[in-house]
Amino acid sequence: MYLLGLGIILLLMKWQEIGSVATWSWWLVLAPFVGAALWWTWADASGYTKRKAMEREDQRKLDRINRQREAIGQKPKTAPPRRR
Repeated sequence: MYLLGLGIILLLMKWQEIGSVATWSWWLVLAPFVGAALWWTWADASGYTKRKAMEREDQRKLDRINRQREAIGQKPKTAPPRRR
């Protein structure tokens, strides 16, 4: 996401001819968009995106269980160690 933001900023600076970016090659200005596309392709292909989504789901589930346990006066559970 950072690469996408950087690409948008550089694109606007090139388009409005602001600062030294106005003299840069278009290839250099558009490179962050290529980097973002490569990152998203790798993240989806390697399972990184799915793994992070599963970790968020597990944490939400544990938080919900802990809220319910605290409501009835029991000690909250701790997260089990992750296997790699």
